[in-house]
Amino acid sequence: MRQQQPTQELVRCGWAGSDAEYQRYHDTEWGVPLKTDRAIFEKLVLESFQAGLSWITILRKRENFRRAFDGFDAERIARYGGTDIARLMTDEGIVRNRAKIEATIDNAKAYLKLRERTTLKKLLASHLDNGPLQNQAAEPSDIPPATDLSKRISKALKAEGFRFVGPTTVYAFMQSSGMVNDHLVGCFRHAECAQLQKSGWRL
Repeated sequence: MRQQQPTQELVRCGWAGSDAEYQRYHDTEWGVPLKTDRAIFEKLVLESFQAGLSWITILRKRENFRRAFDGFDAERIARYGGTDIARLMTDEGIVRNRAKIEATIDNAKAYLKLRERTTLKKLLASHLDNGPLQNQAAEPSDIPPATDLSKRISKALKAEGFRFVGPTTVYAFMQSSGMVNDHLVGCFRHAECAQLQKSGWRL
């Protein structure tokens, strides 16, 4: 009888830890290019809510955020007023931070104004002269919290009226949305995401 060979354990970035939901996010989403402006807007909003918190906190509340913010429909969010802010401030399923909620409404308005002449994806992609950046980090300490590029993109977004999009928040967005490949070189997803990113931000 043939003896079954032990399954080789996947090597992941350390931040994925042992939490099943975090591992799924790492294995299937983190570093994968976003296809639509709506998905990009959603991720940018969620990253702004993450500031000062751990991403797993936002990830576990993501479906609640989608429900509370009308599926991240910018046209609906842009019309939010005092009643909606009060509703969101009592919603225990999301992060109840008034400044971030109000910034999300302003960001929806900025998103719609930008869309009158271009798309959010085109604006972001215009900063990737040679496509997504393929970093070769061997250790977590090799990965910076922000870069000159994230500072430029942050400045560009702020010029369009976006809020809570500082360089660190923008860099976290760049990592998660596949504008930069920051999977460690020893991680099984590094090479896979490099392939996905080749055409993911092409316009």
